[in-house]
Amino acid sequence: MRVATFNILNGRVPTDQQVDLDGFRAAIRELDADVLAMQEVDRNQHRSDHADLTAIAAEAMGATEHQFVAALAGSPGSTWIAATGEEQPDAAAYGIALLSRYPVQGWQVVRLGALPFPVPMRFKGRWWPELVRDEPRVAVVAAVQTPQGCVTVVNTHLSFIDRWNARQLRHLVTSLADESGPFVLMGDLNMGPEPAARASGLRPVTSQLTFPVEAPTQQLDHILVRGPVRGGGDKALALPVSDHRALVAELSLD
Repeated sequence: MRVATFNILNGRVPTDQQVDLDGFRAAIRELDADVLAMQEVDRNQHRSDHADLTAIAAEAMGATEHQFVAALAGSPGSTWIAATGEEQPDAAAYGIALLSRYPVQGWQVVRLGALPFPVPMRFKGRWWPELVRDEPRVAVVAAVQTPQGCVTVVNTHLSFIDRWNARQLRHLVTSLADESGPFVLMGDLNMGPEPAARASGLRPVTSQLTFPVEAPTQQLDHILVRGPVRGGGDKALALPVSDHRALVAELSLD
């Protein structure tokens, strides 16, 4: 099973911040993943030409199963509020998506709250820290029926705030403690490999720098496993869109 996690940056090209839907399609085809986790996914947003990026990716990779889960509803700069899961199917939203070429036996959503108060953060080129607010986070879980058996696959995009993202990760894994058998967690965790393994208690199957896309210096994107899952063939791909490299691995079940 070829899996991939990709923070798609709303389908934008980082050099000019313009959405490139043709480049996005080409990127998804190049990944050629059986199961794909995407973060920073737009649906019906002006900045991404009101496209449904999940549907575009599903068509490009031939995914018969796919689920978009909104973390935020509305549009940035206007009605930007925490999503509840009750939004209309065509409502403007932003979140994550999980796509599979294999059948999915069931879906689950785990909502991860934002830090309730602003925190100071330093930005390059600025003298003083700025107070910033986190945004709501979410995870989507699928029971994927692969040719080797059923695998629980999780996709998430965690907070950029240190320690809070580790708390979110621990909560997510704990909330899925009853999921037995092969388990795969993918996503942009906004932390390095050691904190990700420590907070999750899961095994990494990749070791590739993923951010920024040109001359990456950090691994923010991860594929972590539990149970009888073996990994190999991992690589990080620079693609036509996004400021992250996509992380790919070949998984098999013992």
